[in-house]
Amino acid sequence: MSYLVVFAVSFLSATILPLGSEGVLLYYASDTSLAVFWLWLWASVGNTLGALVNWYLGRYLVAYEHRKWFPVKAKHRATAEVFFNRYGLWTLFFTWLPVIGDAISLIAGVFHSPIRYFLPFVFVGKASRYALLLWGQSWLLNG
Repeated sequence: MSYLVVFAVSFLSATILPLGSEGVLLYYASDTSLAVFWLWLWASVGNTLGALVNWYLGRYLVAYEHRKWFPVKAKHRATAEVFFNRYGLWTLFFTWLPVIGDAISLIAGVFHSPIRYFLPFVFVGKASRYALLLWGQSWLLNG
């Protein structure tokens, strides 16, 4: 059940919902009956899949780009899309950042960033953050 909670909170916190998964992960990591590896993996996968939800929302949002209320004109979006997919894919490593990360994953969807880049880049960034958090907690507690 603990692993499911970590997965669910990590998933939801990567969407546009204002949640934080770090505290939940560190709380369960302090339970010695749980495997830290599995906590790390479930948190990383959940957070990556939550970012994928934002990516799909961005893809869906583009369907409205010809409406008057859409903030960016289609030709400007297309130009920005080419630029982002050429130079901005590296920003996907930073989708773990609070607030900004959600925007990056949403923008990646709007700009039709290839899923073959999106998923591994996002996973590596998010998994690295969780690994660093877990290592830091272990270092602080065990010296």
